[in-house]
Amino acid sequence: MNFQRVVIKVGSALVAPDKNGCSGKYLLSIARFVTACQQAGKEVILVSSGSVAAGRSLIQHGSPNPSIPTKQAMAAVGQMKMMANWQRFFDVPCSQLLITHGDLKDRSRYINIKNTIRILLENGVIPIVNENDTVATEELKVGDNDNLAALVALVSEADALMILSDVDGVYDQDPRANPEANKISVISDITPEIYAMASGTSNVIATGGMQTKIQAADKATENGIATYIVDGSDATVFDQLLQGSNPGTLFEARQAPVKAKKNWLKHTLKSAGQIHLDDGASKAVVNGGASLLPSGISQVAGEFSAGDSVDLISASNGNTIAKGICQYNHHDLAKIKGKNSKQIDNILGYCPSKVIVHRDDMVVLSAS
Repeated sequence: MNFQRVVIKVGSALVAPDKNGCSGKYLLSIARFVTACQQAGKEVILVSSGSVAAGRSLIQHGSPNPSIPTKQAMAAVGQMKMMANWQRFFDVPCSQLLITHGDLKDRSRYINIKNTIRILLENGVIPIVNENDTVATEELKVGDNDNLAALVALVSEADALMILSDVDGVYDQDPRANPEANKISVISDITPEIYAMASGTSNVIATGGMQTKIQAADKATENGIATYIVDGSDATVFDQLLQGSNPGTLFEARQAPVKAKKNWLKHTLKSAGQIHLDDGASKAVVNGGASLLPSGISQVAGEFSAGDSVDLISASNGNTIAKGICQYNHHDLAKIKGKNSKQIDNILGYCPSKVIVHRDDMVVLSAS
């Protein structure tokens, strides 16, 4: 298995195959795969659909097409059922993260989600992510969790994304209509032709969400995340994955994950401010691979929010030595600069992070 951290998206057809409550029919083999990955030293994050289907029988609706408020009520009760169903398959604790696309677009919420996932994984907890359907409306569209899974893969800095569904990959034609259709095992470039294979009105699979799966793969592979689409209802698929085989369609990453992130930090994000470092902190960042702590900060310049990109400046010569995402806004940072991390809570009244710029969120630009 050529990955260290994987996001596994599980479709509602696997969580609630009868569309009327949770089932262990397919989840047992998925859970076994997750456990095997963990035993091999891999980190796993689940993105699980199915809360609406799980709560469908518990909310009276009297319609084959319930209203949005009714679906939200189904999701509210179904989420509890779905989480309980997942937890019974694992000996390690699971955690629940309910988020929306809006959470991932907001700088401060984005960094909070990232920190939460990081700490959960460090403590051996399985993060299980789902959309917060009780407050979302547009997000309830079929297949949207595919794109959410890609965004979770980005925020968690995964190097692999697996989309489990009831289909076993991308075909050049609809295999249900044409037995001569060929599965495409490896896709190195997501072209308009690839999208066209999933957008025809005669393609039953596409109508069920193949296009959103390709959109998710497009987001992920652009950022160095290899993406698989596999049939999660086939238990033998997971044996093949564990053996290093490709049982579905693999979308190859377009660049290495580390390179993708470094390029994003260096070239895409515009710095909103500057943090000046003393000699000790400068050397620790450049030569020691260290995160930036408040004790090493001598000066804060500019106005920025938590989650903004900042330049790290060597106070001794004025050189920009690194660039990274800051965990604090400029007001709070000015209060805790030069202080020990243990003092942050007493000074600010809260402490979202003991580091100012985490090493994972930093790119070194030059020697100090």
